Amino acid sequence: MPMDSATPRRGPMSGFVASAIEYMMDAGQRSVLFLDVLRRRGDQYREHAAQAAPHVLQYAAELIIDGRELDEPVNYVLVRIIPPKDIEIDSDRRPFIVVDPRAGHGPGIGGFKADSEIGVAMKAGHPCYFIGFLPQPMPAQTIEKIARAEALFIEKVISLHPKADGKPCVIGNCQAGWAVVILASLRPELFGPVIIAGAPLAYWAGVHGKYPMRYLGGLLGGSWLTALTSDLGAGKFDGAWLVQNFESQNPSNTLWTKQYNVYSKVDTEAERYLDFERWWGGHVNLNAEEIQFIVDELFVGNNLAAGRIRMSDGQAVDLRNIRSPIVVFCSKGDNITPPQQALDWILDLYADVDEIRAYGQTIVYTIHESVGHLGIFVSGGIAKKEHAEFSSNIDLIDILPPGLYEAVFEAKDADTTNADLAVGQWVMRCEARTLDDIRAMGGNSFEDERRFATAKRVSEINLAAYRRFMQPWIKGAVTPQVAELMRNLHPLRLQYEAFGSHNPFMSAIKAVAEQTKEDRKQVSTDNPFVAFQEQVSKQIVHALDIWRDSQEALSEATFLAVYGSPALQAAVGIDLQSVPSRRQEMSAAHREMLNRRIVELKSKIGEGGLREAAIRSLLYVGSARGMVDERSLEAMRNVRRSNAGARLTLTEFKMLVREQFFMLLLDQEGALTAIPKLLPDDASMRQATFLTIGEVLSASAAVSGEAAKRLKRVAELFGVNADEVSDKVSNLARFDQAKAS
Repeated sequence: MPMDSATPRRGPMSGFVASAIEYMMDAGQRSVLFLDVLRRRGDQYREHAAQAAPHVLQYAAELIIDGRELDEPVNYVLVRIIPPKDIEIDSDRRPFIVVDPRAGHGPGIGGFKADSEIGVAMKAGHPCYFIGFLPQPMPAQTIEKIARAEALFIEKVISLHPKADGKPCVIGNCQAGWAVVILASLRPELFGPVIIAGAPLAYWAGVHGKYPMRYLGGLLGGSWLTALTSDLGAGKFDGAWLVQNFESQNPSNTLWTKQYNVYSKVDTEAERYLDFERWWGGHVNLNAEEIQFIVDELFVGNNLAAGRIRMSDGQAVDLRNIRSPIVVFCSKGDNITPPQQALDWILDLYADVDEIRAYGQTIVYTIHESVGHLGIFVSGGIAKKEHAEFSSNIDLIDILPPGLYEAVFEAKDADTTNADLAVGQWVMRCEARTLDDIRAMGGNSFEDERRFATAKRVSEINLAAYRRFMQPWIKGAVTPQVAELMRNLHPLRLQYEAFGSHNPFMSAIKAVAEQTKEDRKQVSTDNPFVAFQEQVSKQIVHALDIWRDSQEALSEATFLAVYGSPALQAAVGIDLQSVPSRRQEMSAAHREMLNRRIVELKSKIGEGGLREAAIRSLLYVGSARGMVDERSLEAMRNVRRSNAGARLTLTEFKMLVREQFFMLLLDQEGALTAIPKLLPDDASMRQATFLTIGEVLSASAAVSGEAAKRLKRVAELFGVNADEVSDKVSNLARFDQAKAS
């Protein structure tokens, strides 16, 4: 069909020009709207800082205890989280207490979103409490005083739930993680399971070529710079410096990606960005004594797992005193607390899994493949399933026999066995592990340990020199007014202040932005200039990542060379012949107590009744699988619900499980041969109990292999014909076939 002569022809050049005009219009509008987002961020920063108790909790809260009113005042508070109207809370369920990290930011990240730690715990029906803090520390506040205050907080929560089915589950995020385990070692009777998320406990641990933040203390010459910063703050350490250290770990995100993401999606990303920045810019202060303890004892000294930290009364912090299960959540994508720093404390404390059991300890860990440091706490989307499963299955974790386990999560689908017995969209099981599984992640060589020991000694020397020669002059010169001025001029604070509405230029942006929103014309997604913009952004990120990698490689090479020098090591008193080791040996007192307990348990092997026989049999058969599945626990709960007889409390049941587990561990054959003596004469009761054992074992999978052989032996001990009852229990029908194969 011939084109009318009056129809304008649109060639390639006109299309290119039209795309360019469309893109420039959109880019100009986005620039105005982006500047307005920065203006709102600056105003939000001022409003947040002006609050008496700034936080970013999404939920309403009721103040329970104000730490400032204690005999030893601290700037910490305990609040009860008020659940939304659509969530039902069972006050008799185990309470959850979330402790937020005081690592430069204000409190609330654990309840920042509906899918955060507090949100998923409330959805599981648990009462929730939150331990947060105020921006300014109390005079003479120390880490030890904070620990004593938090003990009072937990005691209060326990008193508010006298009928709860277990002691509180306490979640410690990042810096709060080590604070929680210190308290749990000093007051173990207060704690139910302890969940530490992204918390460094082995500060020197790592592998070459990754996670260079552990070298920072040595490269700065130790903790003297911490003392200097505190003195420049007139006795207070500005948390903005901690935030800046965090930002320096990912310059491409800090300098480009975070801002570009808002600029490129300004119509949809502004509110999410402002919500996060409200927390990110809420810097808090620490007392000089607090931050010095953290750096000297933990980051540079690495004294926590070694048991070299002592309280003012002389009591040593020994993590082996913790009696509650410890759940460790870490990630390969976390460059602040990599898996080695989250888990290698286990290698420092225990020689093998048998020693973990000898202390009655249960340790469960899970390693995410990609989530970053902050994502571990926020939990939204990427790490949601871990927090949801821990909350739903906290009772399973609490009753696990002592040992080392890895929590594994599988998505439910049409083929999932007994899917109705698993809460949510995932099935959690705890698989037995050994210390070799942790060693396989990589770690320090003996030479690396000497390097870090040398850096620690250099830090001590430099700190002593600073305190003797420089500190008196600095303290005399810095007044509170000078310190406040320096805090206000910190670069991180200035970036918020510079774009606030009090800036005349930015106040004019507001009116322009409102008009821009009315006239907004977004560029089409297929515009070639948008693709070019994205490509330029990727190149900038790539260049910054290369720069970061080169700086990290240089930092590592410098640390290894300087602190690996035999001359420096000898000069500071490091023994070049000995093999460095921080592992604590079992004390004579604990070994004596353990021996008494072994004698006691062996003497009780023949004591008990049908309940003891059933638990012993379950443990014997289940241990062949090397894992415990949440569906098995739910099946056991269903049996308890249908049983009208007397029920054990969760604590009593846990003690029963542990006793029977240790009896099997100490004398398996003796414990098994004693089972018939524990059973009643009533054959129907024995058969019914055996059926219950089969139901629990088959809840997660068919009984097969070694487990099937063991179950047959249990049937013989119970005087039951397994073939006659197998058709009454799902997954036992395939029992003989699996056994025969």
